[in-house]
Amino acid sequence: MSGKLSIVRELWTFLRVRKKWWLAPILLLLLALGGLLALAEGSALAPFIYSIF
Repeated sequence: MSGKLSIVRELWTFLRVRKKWWLAPILLLLLALGGLLALAEGSALAPFIYSIF
């Protein structure tokens, strides 16, 4: 678990130091889509979600 947290901490430091704030919305969108697909993988909603893409 600490490996995943270090990646998040390193990414946050990169965004803050390099002033790459425009990457934050892209990363949040990718995380949201990934979470949606992961949650819907085994449910009855999967065919409807996959048809969106």
